[in-house]
Amino acid sequence: MKKLKILGLCGSLRKASTNMGLLRYVEALDSDQFSFQIADLSAVPFYNPDEKTKTPAVEKFMEQCGEADAFILACPEYNYSITPVLKNALDWLSREPKNCLLAGKTAAIVGAGGGKETARAQYHLRQICVYLDLHLVNKPEVFCNSFGGYFAEDGTLLNTKTQETLVLQLDALISLTSKLQG
Repeated sequence: MKKLKILGLCGSLRKASTNMGLLRYVEALDSDQFSFQIADLSAVPFYNPDEKTKTPAVEKFMEQCGEADAFILACPEYNYSITPVLKNALDWLSREPKNCLLAGKTAAIVGAGGGKETARAQYHLRQICVYLDLHLVNKPEVFCNSFGGYFAEDGTLLNTKTQETLVLQLDALISLTSKLQG
C-alpha cells in the first residue's frame, strides 16, 4: 500500500489555537501509512474572482492540496458556523477547473471549542463538503472542549480520550481513502 499524503487545514490563525493543537497531535504521530503536513493559511488572501493572479501563498497551498490524497479539516466555530479562514481556503480550492483539487478526495473533520464544541460549525462544514464532492469520514466524530484541561496553554492536546478518538478517526480516514483509491 502506498503512503498516503494527508493535509491539515486549520480554520484558526491563533498562535495557541486548540484546533491547530488537534492537527499538531496528528502531525506528531509516526506512521509508515501516511505523511501529514499542515497548510499555512495565514498568508492566503481573501478570494476575489476579479484577481486573476494567484499569490505565492495561494500557489503553494494549491500545490499542497493537489498532492494530497486526503484532508483533515480543523473547524473552530464562529457564530454557529465555520470560520472565514477555512471558508476562504475552500473557496480558493473550489474555483479550480472541475474542482480538481477536492473532488473525489476524502476528508475528516475535527474541532475544539466551547459550549457545543463546534458541533454546529462541523455540521455546516459537512454541507459545504457535500457541494465540494469530498467523501467524509462519518464516524468517529471529533468534538472536544477547548477548556477544562483538555489542552495546555499553548494549544497542545492533553486529553487522552480525545487523542484516542483522533487516532480512530485517522484510521477511518486512511481506510476510506484506500478503499476509494482501489
